[in-house]
Amino acid sequence: MTPNDGCWRPRLAALAIVTSLLSGCATVGSDGSGPGACPPVVEYSSEFQARAAEELALLPEGSAIGEMLSDYSVMRDQAKACL
Repeated sequence: MTPNDGCWRPRLAALAIVTSLLSGCATVGSDGSGPGACPPVVEYSSEFQARAAEELALLPEGSAIGEMLSDYSVMRDQAKACL
């Protein structure tokens, strides 16, 4: 038996653990197709959208909520394009 016979075992165990953890995170293929690749887009009625626009107009200029809604709008457009 050579002195370094057991040195490869921790590395092999670490490689197996990392591989299993990384593969557990993959829910869709790397090409982005398949079920779950595109998030669902909630449809809002025109009345609800009008109410939201009125409430947004009441917020102060540069409000954090207004910024977040702007980001949400971009994400909705991206999700619609994905479908």
